Amino acid sequence: MVAWAEYKFQAKVRGAMALELFVVISTPANSTVHVKEFLTEHLAYQAEMERAGHLACAGPLSDETGTQMEGAGLIIYRADSLHDAKELADADPMHSSGARTYVLRRWLVNEGSGIQGRTLSDEETTLS
Repeated sequence: MVAWAEYKFQAKVRGAMALELFVVISTPANSTVHVKEFLTEHLAYQAEMERAGHLACAGPLSDETGTQMEGAGLIIYRADSLHDAKELADADPMHSSGARTYVLRRWLVNEGSGIQGRTLSDEETTLS
């Protein structure tokens, strides 16, 4: 195992992007009925986080076969620290209500082109 800070430093030395983001894997705590109760508040929170620049991407995940929606979701936050990302995840109505639980991880983005200049919740289609 390697210390995260050391790995991030070495990635930068290699010339990698080394952009640190925070990944939340969110799953229903019990039934999806409770999840549906907080969907409107959750989506409003996601849009607010997007406008504030904290939300990079979010959306549901399929099951392992790719054919069914099982209720899990993925959220990628921009934050200054793991602590700040945890505060963002905790404040999501899905998590604060207990409808969903989550696992939070640091993610070091080293390669890729990404989606830039697009506000996904507003469905704007301007790409840069």
